[in-house]
Amino acid sequence: MPARRLPSWAWVTGLTTGAIVAVVALAVQADGGTHPSAAAGARPHASASATPEPKPTPSAITSAEVPDGSGTGRRIVYSLDQDRVWLVDADDRARSTFTVWPGTVDPKPGSYTISLRKDATTGSDGVDIEHIVYFTVSSGVNIAFSNAVDGSSPPPASGTPTGGIRLHKADGTALWAFGATGTNVRVVP
Repeated sequence: MPARRLPSWAWVTGLTTGAIVAVVALAVQADGGTHPSAAAGARPHASASATPEPKPTPSAITSAEVPDGSGTGRRIVYSLDQDRVWLVDADDRARSTFTVWPGTVDPKPGSYTISLRKDATTGSDGVDIEHIVYFTVSSGVNIAFSNAVDGSSPPPASGTPTGGIRLHKADGTALWAFGATGTNVRVVP
């Protein structure tokens, strides 16, 4: 008696079921693994210190005033001294403000415009980043706002010139939505 061949739909069903089982098994395994993230109480700062500083309370974040001398109209304001960004509406009121992790190369104080936006890439520090918003070059290094895809923000690599101003993931999404190409960026001391 000759061997019976299985119909093609049986093969497709078997292979599809096997693939689904494999994907579910990998997803369960991945969910049980470690998840990189920024230190829960870390406040962004320029040094590569292993001891995180406490993050400001939400009330401090929402009450921070837009710096004097930061221009007028709809703009992004970045304070070098405060490591803080404001998204300012056309009526000169801050829509939101948040702290950031600066790179090792700071932009010079002044007025800029967003020249390029990029969905995602790998940063010069090897971290996968998204919502990249470029606005100037300083000392030959591109300066841009971005957030790490995995939500973490390790200190910049020692000795590596980096111009990435890293934001918390939700803040990166907000700045990406606010900062279209041509949006004004004002850097203040």
